[in-house]
Amino acid sequence: MIDEARLHGFVHKALGDVSSALTASLVVLGDRLGLYRGMADAGALTAAELAARTQTTERSVREWLAAQAAAGYVEYDPTTQRYTLPAEHAIALTDESSPACVSGAFQSMTAAMRAEPRVAASFRSGCGLGWHEHDPELFIGVERFFRPGYNANLVSTWIPALHGVQEKLEAGARVADVGCGLGASTIIMAKAFPRSSFVGFDYHIASIEQAQQRAKDAGVSDRVRFEVATAKNFAGIYDLVTCFDCLHDMGDPAGAAAHVRESLATDGTWMLVEPNAGDRVEDNLTPVGRLFYSVSTLVCTQASLAQEVGTALGAQAGEARLREVITGAGFTRFRRAAETPFNIVLEVRP
Repeated sequence: MIDEARLHGFVHKALGDVSSALTASLVVLGDRLGLYRGMADAGALTAAELAARTQTTERSVREWLAAQAAAGYVEYDPTTQRYTLPAEHAIALTDESSPACVSGAFQSMTAAMRAEPRVAASFRSGCGLGWHEHDPELFIGVERFFRPGYNANLVSTWIPALHGVQEKLEAGARVADVGCGLGASTIIMAKAFPRSSFVGFDYHIASIEQAQQRAKDAGVSDRVRFEVATAKNFAGIYDLVTCFDCLHDMGDPAGAAAHVRESLATDGTWMLVEPNAGDRVEDNLTPVGRLFYSVSTLVCTQASLAQEVGTALGAQAGEARLREVITGAGFTRFRRAAETPFNIVLEVRP
């Protein structure tokens, strides 16, 4: 027998998820068009006033505002027909210096969704979908999503949590940032530790080109360079190697770990930042786990499958699985040095 109440409850939930997906697209629109920035600190606005402030058309803005009010992103006063963006929401939607900013998450995830037909093909073929094959908005959005967290934690908390690393960086150390993407983490470290030298490595040529320009714009190109290389063939010997949110994307994480070990100076350190996940599926059946499993299905697992070996750790690999991969590459010291609700920071040494 079908439980009608359960059926209708699930349909209601599913339609809520459809609404959430559509809201994500509207958030990207609001970010791209400056609608949230136009509302921040502006008080209550009519659709016409917001359209005038953002050089958009009133009719489209009016519909967008109604949808945003229904989603709980803005507040609506029916007596004045005005809309307000609460200050707390403005931080999350406009302040890219805040670790609470979510604009990049929406940009990256809507970009990832555009690959659904090719991901479906990979489900059948098992060939995966390379990071470089995604919509370029994914690369920009991922950097925007991670950068506020790195700004808030990398220099103030994560590096000090590693044994002796901050002192080395202050004195002058050689650092390799492997899987650097657009270079946010590399540049943050270079700004904080001017006596050290930094090399960012990534296999994605377009990302390296953008990272080089960003280093120039940040005024750190005298001590930062970016090179195209994989985690298994980057060159040099380093006091510190870092991998931010990328090991689980690699086709051969064990091979990458072995190369990192060979690339560390005596008493060198590998700082590995990965998603904060439990070791079992049932540990991750949470809102954050839902997010990580979803992006892992569309992006992370597919990226690994598209490479040699294709280990496909996934974004929810868990600390035990990471330990197994890393110690299998010859490392003997492995500990959780720090964590946030979204990340764990692992200190790894030979």
